[in-house]
Amino acid sequence: MHNLSFSGSHNFLIVLCLALISWPAETARAARVDVGVVNGMIGPVSKQFIESCLETAAEQGSDLVVIQLDTPGGLLETTRELVKSLLASRIPVAVYVAPSGSRAGSAGVFITMAAHIAAMAPGTNIGAAHPVSVGFGGDDSASVMSGKILNDTAAFIKTITSQRDRNVAWADSAVRYSVSITEREALERGVIDLVAESVEALVDSLDGRAIAISSRDTVTLELAGARIVTHEFNWRYKLLDRLGDPNIAYILFLAGLVGLYFELSNPGLIFPGIVGGICLILAFFAFQTLPINYAGVALIVFATLLFILEIKIPSYGLLTTGAIISLVLGSLMLFKGDISPTMPEVSVSWTVLVPTVVFITVFFLFVVGKAIQSQRKKATTGSQGIVGELGRTTSRLAPEGKISVHGEIWNARAAGVPIEADTPVRVVSVSGLTLTVEPAGNQ
Repeated sequence: MHNLSFSGSHNFLIVLCLALISWPAETARAARVDVGVVNGMIGPVSKQFIESCLETAAEQGSDLVVIQLDTPGGLLETTRELVKSLLASRIPVAVYVAPSGSRAGSAGVFITMAAHIAAMAPGTNIGAAHPVSVGFGGDDSASVMSGKILNDTAAFIKTITSQRDRNVAWADSAVRYSVSITEREALERGVIDLVAESVEALVDSLDGRAIAISSRDTVTLELAGARIVTHEFNWRYKLLDRLGDPNIAYILFLAGLVGLYFELSNPGLIFPGIVGGICLILAFFAFQTLPINYAGVALIVFATLLFILEIKIPSYGLLTTGAIISLVLGSLMLFKGDISPTMPEVSVSWTVLVPTVVFITVFFLFVVGKAIQSQRKKATTGSQGIVGELGRTTSRLAPEGKISVHGEIWNARAAGVPIEADTPVRVVSVSGLTLTVEPAGNQ
C-alpha cells in the first residue's frame, strides 16, 4: 500500500514537471497587431504618424501593422518617402482601406500598393493616381515637364506593384488615365489581396498566411487571439495636421507680418513681436505641407513693405494702391493649386481671403492716415509749439522787451517797427529763449 502511494506520487510529480516544462510554450505571449488610423491628406504629419506606428510596433515586437486608410491623396514627394519606409519594413504591414465609404485616392494608391498586404472594406474604392502639374502656362516646356512627371510617376508605381506581385497594368492605368475601381473589382483584378468587413475580420483572415518580407525572407503570421492596439492622431498630430489647412496657414502668415510690423515700428512692445514670430514659424511649418508658390509669398511681403513706405513717403495713394494690388495677387497665387485630382483645389477660401484682405488694407490705411495726421499736426510742445500763439506785450518792444504768452513771461523782439506796451501780438518764430513777434492784427 505504501509502495502504491509512492508510485502514485512519483507519477504525479512526473506529470507536473512535464506540464511545467511545456507551460511556457503553450502560454507564450499573445500575438500583437498595431493599427494606425489615417484619415485625410497624406503630408508630413501623416507620414510622421505612420512611421511612428512602425517604430512602436518594432519596439513592442508586434506581429503585424495595419494602416487603416481613408485619403483623397497628398504630396507626391512625401508619398515617396513613406513608400520607402513601407518597403523597408521588417514587420508585415497591411494597408486596409476602411471603413465603408472610404477611398485610397492618388497618394493612397501608392501606399496601398507598397504594403505587404493590401485590403479593402466593402463599399470602398481605389485609384485616380494621375499626378497634377502645378505650374503655370500651357507652353511646350510646361507640356514636356508634365510628361516627364507622368512617366516618372508611372514608373514608380509599376516598380512598387511588381515588387509586391500585384496588377502592374492596372497600376499604370491608374496613374496615366486616373482609373478608379471598387473593392470587388480590385480583388478580381489582383490589385488587392482580400476584402474584409473589419479590422478583426482582416486579422482573422491573415492568420496562418505566409508573407514575403523580402525576396529571401518569408514570415508566417500567427494571429490567433491577437491583441489589437489602435493608434489615432493625438492632440499633437491633430494640431499639426490642422495647421496644414491653407486658410489657417494664410491667416498665420499675415498675422505674423502684422505682429512684426508693430514690433519694429514700436520697439519695446515685445508682445506683438512674440506673437508675430510664433505665427510666422507656424505658418512656415504649414507651408511644408502645402504646395507653396513663393512668388505669392514675395508679393505679400512686398505689399507689407509698400504699406510701411506709405507712412514714411507720402505718395498720394500710389504706394497704397500698389500694396493692395500686390496683396490680392499674392493671396491668390500663394498656393499652386491641386495636389491630386481627387482633392479640392488647395487655395485660400474666398470667405477667408476677401475679409482678410479688406481687414489688412483698412488696418494699414488707418495706420497710414494716423501717421500722416501726426506729421502734419502743428507741434504743441517745445519751442516750436509756441509759434502762432497769441500774447500781449508787458513792455515796449523797441525792438526788444517782454511779452506774456499763456501766463509766461518771455523775452521778445519786434519783427518790424517798435510795438507799444499792452499790445496784442502773435509769435512768428523762436530763437533760443527769445520770441519774434508781430502785432496780432497783422495777417
